Amino acid sequence: MPTLFSYVVDHDDGFAPNPFHGFCTLACCKPRIRSKAQVGDYVIGHAGKGVHAATAYYTSVGDYVIGHAGKGDGYRVIYAMEVTDKMTFHEYWCDPLFRVKRPDVDAGGEKALGDNIYHWDGDEWVQAWSQHNPNRVTDPGHLRTDIGGAHALVSTDFTYWGGEGPPLPPSLTDLITGRGHKSRSNDHLIPAFERWFNGRKERGRVGMPKNPLPSPAGNSKNKRGKTC
Repeated sequence: MPTLFSYVVDHDDGFAPNPFHGFCTLACCKPRIRSKAQVGDYVIGHAGKGVHAATAYYTSVGDYVIGHAGKGDGYRVIYAMEVTDKMTFHEYWCDPLFRVKRPDVDAGGEKALGDNIYHWDGDEWVQAWSQHNPNRVTDPGHLRTDIGGAHALVSTDFTYWGGEGPPLPPSLTDLITGRGHKSRSNDHLIPAFERWFNGRKERGRVGMPKNPLPSPAGNSKNKRGKTC
């Protein structure tokens, strides 16, 4: 039986998780989940109290993650995904499929929200110009947190509702967390979640983030990082 992770999604902004370009990915933030989750597990992310947002996604191959809104909003789900791949940062950066996830902040919109931002240049980790360093100066706090997870979680079987997600059903409210995250295995909530997720017809990105991030300010000469 897979492990089911749940956590609070502080910001439904399209960056972490990133639901664009046909994949739902978690490559930044939540390092403990990204390091522990395996293919076939579930991950659930939900918004904090009073926030109209929720998410669900599959983190490691076979895992699921669910995110839901705060208590005052009926814990609406933002997205749900089955993790179908787990990649190192080097693999994620170099894979041609995910070059579209490298941020292009000048382009704006979903292209500016890319989460494929880390690569090793032979001496140190390079943080591409992105939402984590809008001033184009490496943010050491974000770098430590993100690199601590060591992996990007990828899903091709997901539903991302964004700010207009369905409410989390009463049978799954035990998944709601405060700070940090919860993990469960050999638990009745796992088949309950699978029944709920698999019983829904929507797949892919069916909504948009409630609070999409603006493009970072800066000049048009974005250093894209070392080419593989």
